[in-house]
Amino acid sequence: MAAAQLTPDHLAERHRPTLDQALEAIRTRAYWSPHPEHPKAYGENGSLNAADGHAAHQATLNTRFELDQPGTDGWTGGEVSPYGPALGVEYPHVDVDVLLPAMRTGLAAWRDAGAETRALVCLEVLARISARTHEFAHAVMHTSGQAFMMALQAGGPHAQDRGLEAVAYAYAEQTRTPGEAEWSKPQGKRDPLELRKSFTPVGRGVSLLVGCNTFPTWNGYPGLFASLATGNAVLVKPHPRAVLPLALTVRIAREVLAEAGFDPNLVALAVERPGEGIAKTLAVRPEIRIIDYTGSTSFGDWLEQNARQAQVYTEKAGVNTVVVDSTDDYKGMLSNLAFSLSLYSGQMCTTPQNLLIPRDGISTDAGHKSYDEVVTDLAAAVDGLLGDDARANALLGALVNPDVKARLEAAAELGEVALSSREIANPDFPDAVVRTPLMVKLDGSKPEAEAAYMSECFGPVSFAVAMDSTDDALELLRRTVREKGAMTVGAYTTSADVERAVEEVCLEESAQLSLNLTGGVYVNQTAAFSDFHGSGGNPAANAALCDSAFVANRFRVVEVRRPA
Repeated sequence: MAAAQLTPDHLAERHRPTLDQALEAIRTRAYWSPHPEHPKAYGENGSLNAADGHAAHQATLNTRFELDQPGTDGWTGGEVSPYGPALGVEYPHVDVDVLLPAMRTGLAAWRDAGAETRALVCLEVLARISARTHEFAHAVMHTSGQAFMMALQAGGPHAQDRGLEAVAYAYAEQTRTPGEAEWSKPQGKRDPLELRKSFTPVGRGVSLLVGCNTFPTWNGYPGLFASLATGNAVLVKPHPRAVLPLALTVRIAREVLAEAGFDPNLVALAVERPGEGIAKTLAVRPEIRIIDYTGSTSFGDWLEQNARQAQVYTEKAGVNTVVVDSTDDYKGMLSNLAFSLSLYSGQMCTTPQNLLIPRDGISTDAGHKSYDEVVTDLAAAVDGLLGDDARANALLGALVNPDVKARLEAAAELGEVALSSREIANPDFPDAVVRTPLMVKLDGSKPEAEAAYMSECFGPVSFAVAMDSTDDALELLRRTVREKGAMTVGAYTTSADVERAVEEVCLEESAQLSLNLTGGVYVNQTAAFSDFHGSGGNPAANAALCDSAFVANRFRVVEVRRPA
């Protein structure tokens, strides 16, 4: 192996201050980010500006994506942008019987490097990803269907923040125990018993990251960097429709590992051929000791039940609910909800689905509003937000796959349509499938409505559920979270008693709650270093991004005792 170009001293000089700031941020939970959100912040100090990022993306299309991985036995690809164009990128297909043993070869040196060096190598990977944020934005946009600005922010700096957050938690947990200790037990008149002890964090082995279609980097980086920073190798298995962002990530990680003197095969890519379904095969391999997964409940449940040899972290699906009891900012509430329902065409695991509204209406600063008025006014707020097609395209993006379109069309038959979905043309991408949100009225007292509001309908679909009372809404909220899970809960109320009641439901059922959001913070957005994404305590996910539990069981501490 070539001599290291990135020495520990170089890495510490570049990145130790950032690591220290990240450690302070997870302690205080205050706002902090080293990754700028504004597109114009890039273009200096080696980072790609908008034009260069677009050119780099274009240069990748219709090429073979070389990685020089062991076990490459062919090439595969087939990604088609939700905006229409085929990407034309071919990726190496690997024989895992060759690749997995090769991935274990560098584990001892990676373990011996220690927690700090591993963390700093991860920060160098993140810094190089950050410098190419504009390139990643195009890759995320054309695999997920996110609009460009969302792809740049959520797929770029926000994803990088989540990766850095995971590194900070990993470092904190690994250094909680000292590396060495002198132990002396008094023996009375006899000499004390004395031992010299060492404590080494040891990764579990090879970690499998099963990527998702909608947020390949945002959902992928926490598990990738948590496992790598805790001493594991990481095999990245992207969603077949969203390979490019994670392939770029793997390439950068391999380059950094090699330059730092480590085996690049500590990070590798496994892309499946059409219909191959290698995630199930990989998940039960004895070499796989950790699995990170974001996606459908059915496969997440399968992983939890069948990948017994691995520590499995899942983010699945839930039914996100907003309880509307009362508000002192009716216009602000409507505006906030309209944006939450519209952003990325509702294709976020945090987007509200069920809006529970008392059938007798709510009290507001604009007077009493009936159930029908609230629903009509919310529909008008969505229409107003998306009335301009250019603005609508910038907020909605494109439907990520045909399944979302099919669910949207079927949902219109579930009840009375309060807000029809309309088709919007994208002048830059005529093949993009762009649809505004659909809102359907349901009667919460009717058993036939339950099948709709107790199931996740992923995409731009919401249900305005008429409830007999706020108390009934809280009981339905409790049952929904307990039985179906929720990544987010929202509530609007001017009553201290209702606020306490909804908070109690969320504490008991372990759901993250946002109260009375009327400004520029939305229920479906979370900030790294401060907000927890999911709780790990209800059926929607068994892990939270990011807390100590997300990293602590990716390694074990091995002790060696010697006579002093």
